[in-house]
Amino acid sequence: MTFPITPAMTPARAQEIAQQLDLRQLPRDFLDNPYPVYAALRESAPIKRMPDGSFFLTRHADLVAVYRDAKVFSSDKQVEFGPKYNHAPFNQAPYCKPGGVAPLFEHHTHSLVFNDAPRHTRVRRLIMGALTRRAIEAMEPGLVALVDSLLDTLQAKGGGDLIEDFASAIPVEIIGNLLDVPHADRAPLRGWSLAILGALEPALSPEQEMLGNQSVSEFLAYLRDLVAHRRAHPGDPEHDVLTRLIQGEDNGEALSEVELLQNCIFLLNAGHETTTNLIGNALICLQEWPAQRQQLMAELQAAASEAERETILGLAVDEFLRFESSNQLGNRRALQATQVNGVDLPEGALVTLCIGAANRDPAVYEHAEQLHLRRTGNKHLAFGFGVHQCAGLSLARLEGRIAIGRFLQRFPHYQLSQAPVRGGRARFRGFLHAPFSTQ
Repeated sequence: MTFPITPAMTPARAQEIAQQLDLRQLPRDFLDNPYPVYAALRESAPIKRMPDGSFFLTRHADLVAVYRDAKVFSSDKQVEFGPKYNHAPFNQAPYCKPGGVAPLFEHHTHSLVFNDAPRHTRVRRLIMGALTRRAIEAMEPGLVALVDSLLDTLQAKGGGDLIEDFASAIPVEIIGNLLDVPHADRAPLRGWSLAILGALEPALSPEQEMLGNQSVSEFLAYLRDLVAHRRAHPGDPEHDVLTRLIQGEDNGEALSEVELLQNCIFLLNAGHETTTNLIGNALICLQEWPAQRQQLMAELQAAASEAERETILGLAVDEFLRFESSNQLGNRRALQATQVNGVDLPEGALVTLCIGAANRDPAVYEHAEQLHLRRTGNKHLAFGFGVHQCAGLSLARLEGRIAIGRFLQRFPHYQLSQAPVRGGRARFRGFLHAPFSTQ
């Protein structure tokens, strides 16, 4: 049984949306399939001036140029997020102290990804110290055991939901382990993460904003107790990220309490949504591209060694990341007047980096609109580029390889049993539900 997954869009409709594009008012057919619109923009308006005065970039080379120039293009979101989040009633009781800052504003302006040097450098160095190659390799046996346990449950039921019962369960456990969150406390983590990241969407309803602020507040309340316990009972800083963040660097420089708490939230969010989408998008893509699925299965079965199998899966994971980027949009602010590819950008210009468009740029990728799981030299931007490249990319790739590889090995004939339900978001591209059967 087959179901429509990515609906087609006519060139005329793609041009119509491209000409009127406003990230605050996106039509449903764009959210279902933005790629024809991205193609139209790359061709006719690769640096498009948006209705709010910002600039929307869709070419790979232009994104790389912005990523490379961290001195001109800032990741700090104090200016941008002030009017978006820090307003009544969310900067008042009961969300915070009267005259304070809204929980979402405090979180997103302190998280690693939305800061510049030196704060970004300091926090990233502490996190990377717990995500060394050796530390990630040490996680593999536990990750395999987790995936196999989830697969056992799915096999016993004859199927389930690719997202709820599999893809989303993996990163929550991995990040929970990194922070050493007790298993009994992990149930709210996914809901908190979805609400906080959902508040990054270009258009935000009052209900979404309220849920996002509540989620930050609830998460902070939990983390304060967890941090107090960890201060009294430290873990191994080589593997326990929270202990490492608490203890700080060898030179004695440590994070403030706000930085510590907010970057614990960031770690969950960064590792959860994108990895969930990677795994879910990949397994659903294989339903949509049966020839690629058949070829991948044949190559995995014919692999002469585990190393060869890892290579095959590694190429496939990077192609899934390119083809259906978990994170579709990034943002920067120009600190001074500058140019990108001959286009003038004034000081203070807000720039949206369309990762989903750049990853299908035909100037970089042959047959860019096709899934090709043996693609080599894959220079995708799913993890960003430059000083802000994702700190957890090696862990995400490991999770993807093990989850996708072991799922296919266990359920080579899996099929969707209902049409999958997309998340309906512009920034984070994935599915909310995808019921399937094992046969």
